Amino acid sequence: MRALVRYQAALLLRSYGWLPPVLAYTLLMVIAVSIGDPLLGSQAVGAAVLLPVTAWLVRVVVTAEPAASRACLTAVATAPRVQVAALLTALSAGLLLAVGGTLALWAVSGPVSNRKVPPAPLGAALAAGLLASVVCVLLGVAVGALCNRPVLLRGQYGIPLALAAATLALVAPLSPANAAVRELVDASRSGRVGQPWAALVAAAVLMAVVAAGACALAGRRTE
Repeated sequence: MRALVRYQAALLLRSYGWLPPVLAYTLLMVIAVSIGDPLLGSQAVGAAVLLPVTAWLVRVVVTAEPAASRACLTAVATAPRVQVAALLTALSAGLLLAVGGTLALWAVSGPVSNRKVPPAPLGAALAAGLLASVVCVLLGVAVGALCNRPVLLRGQYGIPLALAAATLALVAPLSPANAAVRELVDASRSGRVGQPWAALVAAAVLMAVVAAGACALAGRRTE
């Protein structure tokens, strides 16, 4: 499995397919976040943006190979293992963005919370922001797995469906991403920081279930 992940990561880097989602993430952050904004509020924006960006990264990874090359790889390593490696590669890329985004926001942000409330502890705020970002990355992988092959074979529908699913995951009241982002916004307004552990566990379970289903389907469906 490690060799498959290294292969998928090398393919992603050599193809420069990572560049559009990373540029989109950077552009959205530049537009939505201003220097000196409260850290917790900026982290809420950063976490939310990571969800569709990670879904995009999944699409880039699972479509990076031509059909013939992918068929040769699945013949050697089996389709479920190839799918697992692709999802792990996209997950790793999303987590790197989450860490980098958290550090960048720390560098450019102003006070930890709104100025009208008692200051929140910096360490707790950074941890809460990073955990919320991880929650959104996990759900982004789940969205990407659902909206691309082998679950969805018609690629032209993948992008609009992924965008709709990512939006739903952010606004649905019962969504772990919604809970994690909302907790950051509330913490910025009140100065009381909580850690989204429940949202993290729910997102991890949801991603694992979706990924397992997609990998099982990869072994049964001819693409």
